[in-house]
Amino acid sequence: MENLSSRLVDKSIEAFIMGLEIYNKPTIKYRIEGFSFFIINAWELMLKAELLNRGISIYYKDDLTRTLNIDNVIRTIYPDKNTRTRLNLEKIIDLRNVSTHFITEDYEAKYAPLFQACVLNFTNEIQRFHGSDITEHISQNFLTISAHYNPLTNEEIKLKYPPEIAEKFIKQTNEIDVLTKEYDSDKFAINIQQKLYITKKKAEADFTVAIHKDSETEVEIIKELKDPSDTHKYSFGSVITAVQERLKKNNTRLEYKSGFNQYVLQLIIDFYDIKTDDKYSYRHVIGRQEHYTYSQRFIEFIVSEIKKNPDNFVDSLKEKVLQ
Repeated sequence: MENLSSRLVDKSIEAFIMGLEIYNKPTIKYRIEGFSFFIINAWELMLKAELLNRGISIYYKDDLTRTLNIDNVIRTIYPDKNTRTRLNLEKIIDLRNVSTHFITEDYEAKYAPLFQACVLNFTNEIQRFHGSDITEHISQNFLTISAHYNPLTNEEIKLKYPPEIAEKFIKQTNEIDVLTKEYDSDKFAINIQQKLYITKKKAEADFTVAIHKDSETEVEIIKELKDPSDTHKYSFGSVITAVQERLKKNNTRLEYKSGFNQYVLQLIIDFYDIKTDDKYSYRHVIGRQEHYTYSQRFIEFIVSEIKKNPDNFVDSLKEKVLQ
């Protein structure tokens, strides 16, 4: 009888290669959507093969004609919700789920670091779980995705698309920016774009520029960003993630049974009246709908306040709010 696990691994490798071929082919405009479909399919098949190897059924108990969906499979293989590989997959699944409703090619540069991490995670996991070396099926150099770096600015997005779609774009990509920074892991995102930094040490520079109007290579230092889509990138949910990650890195334990969660954040917002302070929050209004986003300064403020009194921080907030 044919080994089902091996069959799934073979199909997984095919789906993986198809995803790479679609993404790296310059004539295909549907590359982001196509890649997200095939790379998630590759993961689903590969992880289901691992479940079979562990003696775990890949079928629903009440319907043996249907196999588990990708979300069930990921949670089983990676039970820790903070596993960076799992977080990366979940974010790409989100993209796959919305790509049929929203045009995504304008923000390719934002998603490319997640895709690159996903590709390398797959090669590592299929080797770990199934002893399969991807480079036996595709050359090593094809594992680096060929990304196009011409992203629109938030202002250009607002001019190009209706307000509802523009807000959706900005919210999604700001979320990626925030999580990439906070997780700081190449299993979540690998930055494959080139950045320029100003240094006064000429020996460390690859090339030189002059900052004045007569310079042959003219540059300008931006001291302050005005667009709230840039200055207030954090959604309510990503504020929670950012604070949790920073407390963890600082070895600060908030003495509250559920840790830093939605309830604690709402206490802070209410007590400090954060929504009226434009240093910390910004109110977005689209038609009759409104929502708030928050700044980097707000994250730093929360962490600093918790560090002052981690044992009684939540209790003191509750007492003051109830007064």
